[in-house]
Amino acid sequence: MIASRAVGSEAAAAPAPDTAVLGQLMLGFEGLEVPDWLRHRLAESPAAGLTIFRYTNVRDVAQLRELCAALQAAAGGELPLLIAADQEGGQLLALGAGATPFAGNMACGAAGDPYLTERVAAAIGRECRAVGVNVDYAPVCDLASNPANPGLGVRTFGSDPERVAGHAAAFVRGLQGAGVAATLKHFPGKGEAAVDTHHELGLVEHSRERFEAVELRPFRAAVEAGARLVMSGHFAAPGLSGEAGLPATLSAAVMDDLLRDALGFGGVTISDALDMKALAQGPLQVLDVIAALRAGVDLLLDTPVGAARAQVEAALVHAVRRRLLDEATVRAALARIEALRRWVGGAPQPGLEVVGSPAHGALADELAQRSITLVRDEAGRLPLRLAPEQRIAAVMPTPLDLTPADTSAFEVPRLATALRAHHANVDEFVTGQPPSAAEIAALRERVRGYDLLVLGTISASLDPAQAELARALLGSGVPAVTVALRTPFDLTAYPAAETHLCTYSILGPSLAALAAAIFGRAPITGRLPAPIEGLYPLGHGQGIPA
Repeated sequence: MIASRAVGSEAAAAPAPDTAVLGQLMLGFEGLEVPDWLRHRLAESPAAGLTIFRYTNVRDVAQLRELCAALQAAAGGELPLLIAADQEGGQLLALGAGATPFAGNMACGAAGDPYLTERVAAAIGRECRAVGVNVDYAPVCDLASNPANPGLGVRTFGSDPERVAGHAAAFVRGLQGAGVAATLKHFPGKGEAAVDTHHELGLVEHSRERFEAVELRPFRAAVEAGARLVMSGHFAAPGLSGEAGLPATLSAAVMDDLLRDALGFGGVTISDALDMKALAQGPLQVLDVIAALRAGVDLLLDTPVGAARAQVEAALVHAVRRRLLDEATVRAALARIEALRRWVGGAPQPGLEVVGSPAHGALADELAQRSITLVRDEAGRLPLRLAPEQRIAAVMPTPLDLTPADTSAFEVPRLATALRAHHANVDEFVTGQPPSAAEIAALRERVRGYDLLVLGTISASLDPAQAELARALLGSGVPAVTVALRTPFDLTAYPAAETHLCTYSILGPSLAALAAAIFGRAPITGRLPAPIEGLYPLGHGQGIPA
């Protein structure tokens, strides 16, 4: 476990300058190179570090390594900057083109092997370190307990708190063993939230006893594994805070009493992004920023927007001058941040050749293959045995970002390509997401002449149009194999499907593993990491040897 919170109380007693509080900021910026304003900012005022975002800062891994080196050079000084990114795997890949496309947390949960999770996290850590990222905003410790939660899905390891705890702790060990600080999120557990907190305040109405028994178990295990950071969630937990409208980020009962005193966490706490609509925006944002620091948040994940950033910085300095922020609290937070910066500075940087290396590619293939889950095969279609002249219609939606915590839009449809590796006569049909009524009607007629339909869906359980498309195609009379390409809950949208699998990912290794599995070239061993409500329980899966 990380050293106790006493590290802050041992900080030098000398008064800190008013601007020292700016060292509690993780800055953001736009551009593929270091802008002039940021060079001046890093030279003139303290900052803990920066967050790298794929859409605004990353072209590929070579450019990212140069950017991170330039950021460190601009800051100078004895301690390295914290440079953070959301390299979760699966639907959220921050490092850009060239990084190994690991299938993500829910695939790890389906594979059911924490040691595999640790190996994957170690590889992610080596690739982060190689490009210059020393903090990963991962792992997600929330539970997949609400299939209607639009902001989580395959970002979680699953729904069972004990199994998720094992994977979360393994991820921390692997990542930090590679010299990259792990960040547990989203404390104290937002799996039950029914909204995406990027857009509005979520609500989890559990009692303290329920949190202790369920949601907190993965966080506790990962803290005990030595996690260096914990990220707060922008959702209300009145059973912990006593207030139905108060985000956990702003609650001392959550961030201080629970996390530090009850769980014994002595590392660095960080807010989720300040520009998420669950917090106040505009002029009122400064009040929530001050409230977060008063509640026990050490680091603020700031926005790249210049006007908002300047407003936050001015408010922090003014709050110190007006004694709205306790100086001892600021000094304690800065001491914890300094300890973290020293820790990340102690690991060597690997060469860029580790990124996307053959060894990591083989590991991504192993994760993908071991996660493929056969939910049902009532028609006995698998493994597929097709004559060369028989035709397959491969249907899937255009990949899109379904939440701001998503990089799926960078991906291209790969279902047909994967199938063609085993059967040449495959035609590709890519629909809108959601598909239009005209697309649904036209596609139903077009697939009628095919010998087999392979239909991939992406979170169809939350998309009525995709559900309608699936039911229409299944009603065409063509033998079908349906595949949930993201969350495993899609079968609830088209329960008549006779042969159904889950991949938990649209990435290349997962679709290649799917194709190999359904043609009998690889075993199927995955198990559901979360139940499909009303149909199949946690842990269900029909194993098929190769």
